[in-house]
This record gives sequence, C-alpha cells and structure tokens, in this order.
Amino acid sequence: MKKNILVIYYSQTGQLEDIVRNIAKPFEAQKEEYDVTYYNIKLKEDFPFPWPGDVFFNTFPESYLQIPKEMLPPSEEVLSKKYDLILFGYQVWYLTPSIPIISFLKSSYAENILKDTPVVTISGTRNMWMLSQEKLKVYLRDLKAKLVGNIALVDRHDNYTSVLTILRWLTTGQKEKSGILPAAGISDEEIAGSVKYGEIIERHFKNNDFNSLQPDLVKNGAIEIRPFLVRVEKVGNKIFTVWSNLIIKKKEKRPLLIKFFKVYLMAAIWIISPVVLVLHLLTTPIFWFKRQKQKRYLQGINLK
Repeated sequence: MKKNILVIYYSQTGQLEDIVRNIAKPFEAQKEEYDVTYYNIKLKEDFPFPWPGDVFFNTFPESYLQIPKEMLPPSEEVLSKKYDLILFGYQVWYLTPSIPIISFLKSSYAENILKDTPVVTISGTRNMWMLSQEKLKVYLRDLKAKLVGNIALVDRHDNYTSVLTILRWLTTGQKEKSGILPAAGISDEEIAGSVKYGEIIERHFKNNDFNSLQPDLVKNGAIEIRPFLVRVEKVGNKIFTVWSNLIIKKKEKRPLLIKFFKVYLMAAIWIISPVVLVLHLLTTPIFWFKRQKQKRYLQGINLK
C-alpha cells in the first residue's frame, strides 16, 4: 500500500517551491511506494509580487502579530487523504511565519491535516529564521503535529549585502546579479543540492526511524546557526512588538507610523545592527558556553 506524502508551501517568488519540490524528488522517484500531493496555500486576496514598497512595509504589523487573512479552502484531493508524512515549506516575514502560513495554521483545516502526522519543516530565508521557527513549533504542538525534522536554507552572503539584494528582488522582481551586487536569495546550487535532504528524510521514513533524522540533517548542512543573528532576532522581536502594537492601536495614524517604521527599520539595519555585532563580539568569551548550548537547541526540533 502506497504511503501518502503531503507537501505544503506558500511561495511568492517561486524559490521556496523549487526547494520543496527538490526535497520531494526522492519520494516522487518511487511512485510505486509513495503518492505525493502538493498543497500551495492560496489566500482569497493574495499579496502582490513584486511588492510595491508601501504595501511591503504596510504588511508589517499584521505579519508580526500573526493576524490571519481569509484563505481559499484546500482542494478535495488534499482534504480526502490521511498523510503519513508532511513536508511543510514556509517563508519568514518580519521574523514570523508569513501571513499565508499563519492563515493556514489558524484555519479550521490545519488540525485535520496535521494532527498525529510527522512533519518536516522547510524554510528558505534571507538569514533570520531561528525565532520564527520557535513560533512555528508552538503552532505545530498545539495542532498535535509531530515535528520530526527541520531544514533551513539561507542566503549565504553577509547580512548587509543580503539586505540590499532582497529589497531589490522584492520590490523590482530582479533576482539576477547586477553591478556590484550578487544574485539575491539562496544560490541555485544549494537549491538543486537540497535533494540530498529529501534522500535523508526518505531513508529515515522508510526505516521508521525519525529519532535520528534531525541529527542526520544537521550533520549534512541542513541547519546553520549564526549566534550574532540570533541576538539580532531577539532585539528585533522586542522592537517589532512595540511598533506593531502601536500601529495597530493608532489606526488613524497608521500611514504616518508606517513611514516612521520604514525609516526606523532602515536605521536599525545600518546603524543599530553593527552596534549589536560589536557588543556580541566583545562578549563572546563571557557567553561562549551559553551560546553553544543555544546553538545546539536551535539546531534541534524540541520546544522549550
């Protein structure tokens, strides 16, 4: 009897779709053993791509506060099966799983699909995914899903270069290299190479051995933890909490506050972030063991 594999994702640029389809290839290649179904989450009113600048920043408060939008129902094909494994691909918006992903997780469909089912989460991001994954872990726990693995592919360029390339990509649609700036996003080689993670997952799935799946994924490069960026995320979450609540509460001043937030965010990236980096480096000897412990935790799948 065939095993049912569900691939859930939401992808604006197509990058995450390429990643999850590559990871699913080892299952697709064995059609006599696996029936692979793809579920592309769709909203009733989708977000544009490329993003008009104002729309991108105006999405911030709802993104960070995890306010869902109305979504279209999954197809009958998706709803009619019980799945043996779910590959769950998601984007990160403003240090949080994207609005389409949150909309699915808060829908009436999520628990029926995810309950009691092994789930491997897959993210494709600029570089900050760690605390977003912590938020996702809570949703999966509350929906009674079984998180068995996590893969996080990132842009390998430095933090400041990737800011410029991702903004160019999101607002103009240009991913390709131009001038002194490299191509945006995760490299084509790494996306193509992500099939190896699918092979690892398929092997563990076939052997009914999920206990050692995550260590195997980590050993093969599925997770990279940059302690400095964890610190930046923690600071960012505190700042975003203040800004998002202020913008939501002051509805009449929203357009003005969004403009102030845009200026503040750019200043934080280019001025505050370097300060955080210097402080991080200076305190490395003091917090070495604490950061190593934190790194091991974030590489794993357990929830504190």
